[in-house]
Amino acid sequence: MAAIKILATTLCLLASGAAFADDPLPRAKPEDVGLSSERLARISATLKADIEAGRIPGAVIAIARHGKLVALDAYGWRDKATGVAMTTDTIFNIASMTKPMTAVGALMLYEQGKLLIDDPLAKYFPKFASMRVAARDANGEPTADTVPANRQITIQDLMRHTSGIIYGGRGNTLVHKMYPAGSGDASRDYDGAAFMDKLASLPLLYQPATVWDYGFGLDVLGLTIEQISKQSLGQYLQTNLFTPLGMTDTGFSIPPDKAARYAKPLPADPDTGKPQARSPELTQPLKFECGGGCAASTASDYLRFAVMLMNGGRSGEARLLGRKTVDYMLSDQLGPNIKNLVGNADPTRADYGFGLGLAVRATPGVVRMMGSVGQFSWPGASGTDWWVDPREELAVVYLSAAPGPIRWHYRQKINALVYQAIIE
Repeated sequence: MAAIKILATTLCLLASGAAFADDPLPRAKPEDVGLSSERLARISATLKADIEAGRIPGAVIAIARHGKLVALDAYGWRDKATGVAMTTDTIFNIASMTKPMTAVGALMLYEQGKLLIDDPLAKYFPKFASMRVAARDANGEPTADTVPANRQITIQDLMRHTSGIIYGGRGNTLVHKMYPAGSGDASRDYDGAAFMDKLASLPLLYQPATVWDYGFGLDVLGLTIEQISKQSLGQYLQTNLFTPLGMTDTGFSIPPDKAARYAKPLPADPDTGKPQARSPELTQPLKFECGGGCAASTASDYLRFAVMLMNGGRSGEARLLGRKTVDYMLSDQLGPNIKNLVGNADPTRADYGFGLGLAVRATPGVVRMMGSVGQFSWPGASGTDWWVDPREELAVVYLSAAPGPIRWHYRQKINALVYQAIIE
């Protein structure tokens, strides 16, 4: 009888993907790292209630503190329509969580002397040498007229969203209507060369280095990496980032042998009733691997990436970036002369500063979520989020296939539920 029970337990663990889980860090009890098990249980209760109410299909959350993994938990459904349960090894579209990884890839080239932060984009793509900028009417609205750019777009502008190259889907001006809607749309409609030709032909919405506004900067940066490395972005990141970190389920495509682990959103948005689907659909090839929003990953994989940054570029004995390079990446890059519209892209990050490829917290208060000065993050439109709080030695990855405005609700809710569990 005991052998039968052990076999049953083993089969159950195998079905859940937990039997041979490749934990990203050594495990510890929450109390061993200053967290309350009782308070952490509020996460489970909250997510289970919301899943039962049809608010989200499911979620995976990973929490690490002081270098120890205290939670790696799956809730709800990987595919609710077909009754497939969520597991911790589920693969999610991570959308704009791709951006920090692309920024790290570029900073590796910076450390090798192959790229400089103030290099003009035109050094790598000459068609961007003489960009035009939309003129403004008396009310400050962009017009069909253009004026010359005051200066070149730089690599720094691409990394910090101050290039003036904006997402078309995030506004209704004449200029917005000229641009592709977003990263996923661009990768579906254009190959890399056609995409760059398209962008080079359009007016910038702002003069470079004057306004933070969300756009294609990291997609352009990814294609710059390809130009320098002579590899696809996926090949480059696989060699230099994913493989060294053990990120075995991260990339720009979902191969057939992993397709069953690919999370699906609910068929319809629970608030608007509008149909939902994975976008991009990574079981199908992209026309180019967009560094701004086209990767997929797991909670374990992305936690490895987050902890590497928290550790100043180091992962175990391997050093991927120098400590001062990481310090530079995680410093506010905007300054007083750049208009900060970060909150227009994500209201939960309103009043944050911005580093290279991600948001950085500059104040203990004001912003809409708990945390410490120096906290860094950048979430994804598919319903995913992550953050690192170096002062608390805390790293959190929350993945759900829940696009639409509901994602902002869960960014705030998970933030509160994690921080309230800190007891020392």
